[in-house]
Amino acid sequence: MREAYDIIVAPVVTEKTTDQMEANTYTFIVANNANKIEIGNAVEKLWDVTVTDVRTMRYSGKAKRATMGRMARNQDKGRRPSFKKAVVQLSEGDYIELYEAG
Repeated sequence: MREAYDIIVAPVVTEKTTDQMEANTYTFIVANNANKIEIGNAVEKLWDVTVTDVRTMRYSGKAKRATMGRMARNQDKGRRPSFKKAVVQLSEGDYIELYEAG
């Protein structure tokens, strides 16, 4: 069994996800091969909360743009990495303190 820190890579803190935190919904970047059960167990273990629902999404890596437009010598400089995102719903009354204000 993998460690919880290997499954949860990073929290996603954007304006949209901050608004969703008020409804006990948190978003994380997770390992590409993690399933919903592993993600739920990892969140429960790390923050001592009760998970009611897990939704996952995969995002494919996109090609990086050339820096000088048409004049660039090497048009294919590489790709951005692919990643998997999980949206986790917690039970009523539970919350996760991702960052401290102040």
